[in-house]
Amino acid sequence: MSLTTVLAVALVAAVALISPQQLGVIVYKVALVVLAGVAGYGLDRALFPYARPHKFDIQELLFEETVNKVRADEIQISSIFDWVPFVAAQLRRAAIVCAAMLAVGLGL
Repeated sequence: MSLTTVLAVALVAAVALISPQQLGVIVYKVALVVLAGVAGYGLDRALFPYARPHKFDIQELLFEETVNKVRADEIQISSIFDWVPFVAAQLRRAAIVCAAMLAVGLGL
C-alpha cells in the first residue's frame, strides 16, 4: 500500500469516529468526482476520435525504420519533434479530464 492510500484510509476512519453521519457525504462527493473523471475521458474520446494518445506510438516510427532494413540497435529517434503529437495528445486528455473533475469538485 502506498502512503497516500494509508493516509486516505486513516482520514476516513477519523471522520467515521468523529462524525459518522458525514461518511455518506464523503462517499457521494468522491463518487461524483470519479464520475466526472470518467465523463471527461469519454468527452475526450468523443471530441478527438482520431487523435488518441495510443495512436501516436513511437513503435510506429520504429517499425518504419525496421522495414527499411535498419538494425534494431541502430534505431534512434531522428528529432525531438517525433514525440510532439504523442505528448500533446496526452496533455490534452489530462487537461480535459482535470477540467471535468475540477468543475464538478468546485460545484459541490
